[in-house]
Formats: sequence, structure tokens, C-alpha cells
Amino acid sequence: MNNDAKQQLEQLRQAIDNTDSQLIELIKQRSELTKQVGDVKRHLQAPLYVPEREQQMISARRQQAEQMELSPDLIEDVLRRIIRESYRTQTAQATPTSSDLERRVVIVGGRGRLGTLFCRLFKQTGYTVKVIDKGDALSDITEHHPQLVVIAVPVNITAQVISELPKLPDDCVLADLTSIKHQPLQQMLAQHEGPVVGLHPMFGPSVPNLAKQLVVACEGRKAEAYQWLIAQFTNWGAHVEWVDSQAHDSSMGWIQVMRHLSTFVYGAHMAEEQADIAQLLQLSSPIYRMELMMVGRLFAQNADLYADIIQSHPEQFDVIKRYLARFQHTLDVLERGDKANFVETFQQVNGYFGEFAEQFLQESEALVQLSDDQRFRGAATG
Repeated sequence: MNNDAKQQLEQLRQAIDNTDSQLIELIKQRSELTKQVGDVKRHLQAPLYVPEREQQMISARRQQAEQMELSPDLIEDVLRRIIRESYRTQTAQATPTSSDLERRVVIVGGRGRLGTLFCRLFKQTGYTVKVIDKGDALSDITEHHPQLVVIAVPVNITAQVISELPKLPDDCVLADLTSIKHQPLQQMLAQHEGPVVGLHPMFGPSVPNLAKQLVVACEGRKAEAYQWLIAQFTNWGAHVEWVDSQAHDSSMGWIQVMRHLSTFVYGAHMAEEQADIAQLLQLSSPIYRMELMMVGRLFAQNADLYADIIQSHPEQFDVIKRYLARFQHTLDVLERGDKANFVETFQQVNGYFGEFAEQFLQESEALVQLSDDQRFRGAATG
């Protein structure tokens, strides 16, 4: 490389650095604007996340990118990352939806990880929160004349804790955050004559905010009395999906039990076989890297939690046994070299998934790209 070319490269790199600096300044300016938006939303009691507004904004910027001969996907990726950050800054500006803030919110199990998350959310939104945890008397709940009691204890003791609750005020909302819904809901209805609702946050306690997070809700009693609570979740940015409690538990058998148990066994098998994780990462495709990440993610969390989740769905054990039988059958097919049988089954399952197969393929492409970015985070170009 001659001196002129080296000098030109250096000048171009400097121009890139200057442009990047300007981008950061613009992002800072945008951040300040979103904080002002949060203030206005608080005044209007508007929700943190408004899907229509976000989609309209993304569509407009994609169109602008095309007109400027830029990649719409690139611009969307950048904007979504910036928007995600703006939700974080707006969370503290959420609006209380209850009209009775003098009465406390009591969280039973409030020192646990999930309980701690909701303590923080309620407190920063303007509620007075009382925590009841191990060593505290449940009878203390009534001293605070609560407007809401939330049960956030491990699933294996939820029913027992509910059964030991003192008599609550007739207008107090009783809710639980358990990963199974039918039994706790029935227990709450039997224990409390006032408003009851079952809730299942479909996220872990490490989320920075509830923007775009899913909360499954199961109707209990006196829905009009707990609408302020549902509105609070919406105000925090969550999407609330209503479902029958028994249908919820049936779906969780697939979403949680089958998936968690399969992941557990895969990880246990890796450990028993002493697979070289470092080398697997070095040689893995993006998809396998993500799968391996999900295995490792499970074992970075609480063992008791996953044991309780799996054991709380004994009705799923027969399904799991049939799964094992299908696994063995498929292995037998492959061992005898019956490729045609495998392909035929593959095509049948493809028909079962139908249009979802293509949808999942497209959605996973973004995750594949993210996995690549994480792998080569230390690399630089330009």
C-alpha cells in the first residue's frame, strides 16, 4: 500500500469516526425527547408501549431508507435497539392506575426474585408496598388494609400460602403470579370472597421493564374490581393475554414442562459425556450456538424452580413417555438406514406446521444474525 493510499484510508477512517460521533449525539438528542414523551405519557396516563405507534414509525423509516437506497432491515434493526432503550428510560415515568394510592399493595414473597421485580415496579409507579416473606406473619396483611395482595411464592407452596391467608377486605384484589393457574385460582376463589384474578408473567425477573412482555391472565371473580390492575400492566407496557385456567395449564405442559425437561436432559447428557463446550462454541453454527445458549441459560438459574415447574404438571408425564417412544422409534429408523421413512415423517410434520414453519424460519433469521454479532463482538471493520 503506497503512502497516498494509506493517507486516504486514514482520512476515510477519520470521517467514519466523525460520523459515528454525530450519530451518538443524535441518539442522545433522541433520548432526551423520549424522556419528555414519558413525562407527557405520565400526565395522560398513557401506556409505555403503543404497538400501532411503533409500527407506524418503523414503516415510515423503512420507506425512507428505501428512497435513500439504504437497507430497510438495517434501519429497522438500529431503530428497534434504540426504541428498546427508550422504553427503559420511560419505565420510571409509569402512571398509577389505581385511584386509591393510600392503601397498600402487599406482595407475599416480595423478597424473592420475581417478587422483588414487582415491588420495584409498584414502588416506582407511586404505590406504597408492603412485603411479607419468610418469618413474617400472614396475619400482618390485614393491618395494612390492602387494595391488592399478590402471591409471589414458589409454585410448590402457593396453595398452602393461599389457604393460610387471613380474611381480606371485601374489595381487596387477590392475585397470584404462579406458573400453573387452575389450582391456585380455585384456591383463591375459595379463600377470598372479593375480586380474584390469576396472573402468569411469561418472563423472568431479570427483565429491565415490561415493554412488550407477555402476561397471561385468567378470570376469577369481580373483573370490574381488578381492571385497574390489568390497566397497570398495560401501562407498564405489557401485553395481557386472557385464557381459561385449564387451557393455560395444558399449554404450559408444552411451553414449560416438555421444553425444560428436554433441555435439562440434553445438558445432563452433555455433562455425562464431557462434551467440550468451548470447542462446540468455536465450531457451531449460529442456530446450534443459540440452542447451546438456551441449555446453559437453564443451568444458570434456580434448580428448585425448574423442579417445581416440571413436577407441578404430572399430567404431562404420559406425553413425555410417548415422546421418548417416538425418539426411540426415530433412532431405530435411522439405525436401519431407512431414509425414506425419515423423509416421509419429516414431510408430514412440515404439513402439520404449515405456514408457521416459514414464519418461524423468517423470525429466526434475526436471531441468527444477532448470534453472529455476539460471537464476533470483538472484531472491527473499516
